[in-house]
Amino acid sequence: MEWIIALVFVVGYLAIMFEHNIRINKASSALITGVLCWTIYILNSNDVAHVSHSLMEQLGEISGILFFLLGAMTVVELIDAHDGFEVILEKIQTLNKKKLLWIISLISFILSAVLDNLTTTIVMVSLIRKLIGIKDGRLFYAGMVVIAANAGGAWSPIGDVTTTMLWIGKQITPLGIIRTALIPSLVCLLVPLLILSRLMKGEIRPLESDREEIEKRSSPFERKAVFFIGFVCLLSVPVFKTYTHLPPFMGMLLGLGIMWVITELIHHEKDEIDKDRFSVNYALRKVDTPSILFFLGILISISALQSTGILTNLANFLTDNIKNENTIVMTIGLISSLVDNVPLVAATQGMYSLAQYPTDHFFWLFLAYCTGTGGSALIIGSAAGVAAMGLVKMNFFWYLKKITIWALLGYAAGALVFIAMKAFM
Repeated sequence: MEWIIALVFVVGYLAIMFEHNIRINKASSALITGVLCWTIYILNSNDVAHVSHSLMEQLGEISGILFFLLGAMTVVELIDAHDGFEVILEKIQTLNKKKLLWIISLISFILSAVLDNLTTTIVMVSLIRKLIGIKDGRLFYAGMVVIAANAGGAWSPIGDVTTTMLWIGKQITPLGIIRTALIPSLVCLLVPLLILSRLMKGEIRPLESDREEIEKRSSPFERKAVFFIGFVCLLSVPVFKTYTHLPPFMGMLLGLGIMWVITELIHHEKDEIDKDRFSVNYALRKVDTPSILFFLGILISISALQSTGILTNLANFLTDNIKNENTIVMTIGLISSLVDNVPLVAATQGMYSLAQYPTDHFFWLFLAYCTGTGGSALIIGSAAGVAAMGLVKMNFFWYLKKITIWALLGYAAGALVFIAMKAFM
């Protein structure tokens, strides 16, 4: 049974990769793959109730990610509907492609550690769409946002789902991960950034912004108020999680609810037609729903691999056949670009105990870095990549040809720095 499920997953993965060749939307391929994997699992199981229970358990975690994604995308669309990003665009004066790449990448790196890599990618890619035209290399900037967001999330206990899992599981501490992973993560960003910035020449052609039309649509007060309230809501999500211990999507939904009330109050004097484009209903219509369904299909597929033990067997295989600790962790990091890093880290947590590797042991810290940044190697290897893929319609093979090699170089460089730091520390 396991090999049939693995085969279905591989075929579905290939269909996603060749989306533009076969002309079938990746969301449909992902959904079919996910449902087929679970169908094969339950039809070949002697305990149907157990399989159903496993599916509902997995769906609980998946739903949390999807609601988080839906909430974040709605908040961003609501800011955009009020032309809130003009607040940032007015501050970015440079048109130099190289300088702009550095500004966007460094902001993404820092912001990801405070928010998380998924939310940061949604915000920054939305900003890129407002700032840079397609002909000016918009996809290159989006690709660097993915690398920067994943690198920024790897050194923060709230920057990536996997670092949060390791923190909750007491494998790492906030001070431990920041102290050891910050420099390697920065190297992981700087290597591809230095290379790609050398390829960037000239200036971007600024997208036409009709100031008169913007002023008619929203007032300066409305733009600034919605932008700052939206940003505070996004920044409050990790704080909410830390103090309440509720999942992040609860904080995101709370923020969305607050913005909903505030925008209703701001526009309460307008008639229904005028205030419709400033409403949450309007923002929800603009949210890229196929991308959310694609995310659902991918996560359901991977949850089937986890529930059937395929990922655990893979982790055991690595342990039995690769004796070097560093090589094992780096391999797990690269595998996270093919399958989601969350079940991989969960399987690793189950395989190795705190008695074997105590809190803040190099093994756990290195695992946080590798699984956090390894997903940048492929566009569907991380939540940040999947979000960018949907927002800017990035092709799997375009990313593979243009970004993957630089992401791998950054990943390897950061890993070598991590190992060197271990020797000195």
